[in-house]
Amino acid sequence: MNESGVIILLASVIAGATPILLATLGETITEKAGLINLSLDGSILLSAMTAFVIAYSTDNILLGFVCASMVGALIAGIIAFFSVYLHQSQVAVGFVLTLMTRDLAYFIGSAYSRLQGPQVPPLALPFLQDIPFFGMIFFHHNLPVYFSLCMIFGIWWFIYRTPQGLRLRSVGENPRASFARGINPRKIQMFYAICGGLLVGLAGASFSLCIKPGWGQPQGAEGTGWIALALVIFGGWHPVKAAVGAYLFSFLQVMSIYFQGWIPSMPAQVFQVAPFPLMIFTLVLIYLVQKESVMKWAQDKPFVRSVLRALSGAAPSALGKSYRQD
Repeated sequence: MNESGVIILLASVIAGATPILLATLGETITEKAGLINLSLDGSILLSAMTAFVIAYSTDNILLGFVCASMVGALIAGIIAFFSVYLHQSQVAVGFVLTLMTRDLAYFIGSAYSRLQGPQVPPLALPFLQDIPFFGMIFFHHNLPVYFSLCMIFGIWWFIYRTPQGLRLRSVGENPRASFARGINPRKIQMFYAICGGLLVGLAGASFSLCIKPGWGQPQGAEGTGWIALALVIFGGWHPVKAAVGAYLFSFLQVMSIYFQGWIPSMPAQVFQVAPFPLMIFTLVLIYLVQKESVMKWAQDKPFVRSVLRALSGAAPSALGKSYRQD
């Protein structure tokens, strides 16, 4: 593969990772607050349908993104309300919602299936696009791609460098201790669940208005929510590591297309599903490297120990547990 081929490959990875990256970052924020939004897969589909239908009907792409983000926020808010105020199982409510929203998306969007609609145009950044090699990879995309790249640093900075991020992490670790120090865990969890849902809604809009413009059944976004949930674990609940996982998954997806051309005798379905078991295999490896016996084995191996530390990460202590305010 020559240099132009490498540039096209990497640019495709950056662009293709946008929806799953936004969903992963949104879920990272939500889980940092101690909540699990298991409705991601259905939320992405319903948001994708909403974005396309609104943009198609009004010829306004921005309105499509806004409405899609509102749909994602509403679904996340429902899960948070049931958990925070009604003390119901986050997993059960999220699982029911992911099935309901998926079927609702296909039912409402059936009239708009296979229609030609608007899509976000590319916007090359002046001056930056002329940087050798990197300009073509990073600065020849559309606004959602640039937004997703900025969100990686923005969310990392917010979580780990601001007082508000400290409050967010404290609620996810120990809501009772946070309440004792004057923080309202209920408001924090509701607010950040909705913020995470906004990003999940934008992820759905990015699918139907950028990556695969239009709406259909199947849409192509099926399974993305489950992968986003896995990537949060892959990243150890750290936004930068989770973003690396999102780009890794996108790379596997793009490479599967190349492999179809390189090995035409192999059924195409093998390459289409290959990224999913590879990601599961990676999660198993991460689980193994976090075991105490493996860490002891790496004590006298500096390089291995540094790699294991980079892969390590712990879930917020209160994750998935409904907090009952005394």
